[in-house]
Amino acid sequence: MEYELNRDQIPAHVAIIMDGNGRWAKAKGLPRTAGHVEGVERAKQITEEATRLGVKFLTLYTFSTENWNRPDAEIEAIFNLLVTGLEDEVFMKNNVRFRVIGDFDRLPLSVQKRTRECMDKTAGNTGTTMVVAISYSSRWELTQTMQKMARQATEGKLKPEEITEDYISSQLQTAFMPDPDLLIRTGGEYRISNYLLWQCAYTEFYYCDTYWPDFHEEDLRKAIADFQHRQRRYGKTGEQVEKNEN
Repeated sequence: MEYELNRDQIPAHVAIIMDGNGRWAKAKGLPRTAGHVEGVERAKQITEEATRLGVKFLTLYTFSTENWNRPDAEIEAIFNLLVTGLEDEVFMKNNVRFRVIGDFDRLPLSVQKRTRECMDKTAGNTGTTMVVAISYSSRWELTQTMQKMARQATEGKLKPEEITEDYISSQLQTAFMPDPDLLIRTGGEYRISNYLLWQCAYTEFYYCDTYWPDFHEEDLRKAIADFQHRQRRYGKTGEQVEKNEN
């Protein structure tokens, strides 16, 4: 089915929890790593489609701080895929800028080196910014931010009354981009798994049963079409929103 979209209502920021790689592989009698391999290819295709649609920021939950508890072999495979999967041609061809959020210093040196290279090479691109959340969790991010603000206060650089919502947002790793308009989770789970908790206060959520390796361009269009039929009220009544729109 082809989903017609209003190009004037494309969400500026789409965040995705790419869930189901392992279960996809298991259902096909394949090792879990095969699911991650297919998941990387899907990320490339969805990034290209997001660029065509005019999405400004696409944030992909790639590896959480909790994922460090997975078997060492799977962790190694994921990082190897990340290093080999960051193809300069994909980013440059589509004018995509690459960014990373998360506990960067905890990553293997090979991953740090490759991601820095990719960020430097794509820094001048002006299309979609593809953000990879790796070794990331919201509780980690908020803890780091609170510690940073506590140091600022101890040094006399920050007063309690200066700690506003806007100030907190400016201190987060995501300060360079707007909060997500739409969060998509694949794989049939109905939770956000410690992902962008502060940023998703007024985000629209879209859940689907499709495993990430089977999530295609038309699935992204379907999620955005669903988003475009929602009324975002931000605490107001529907009548107030309609009045402002008119």
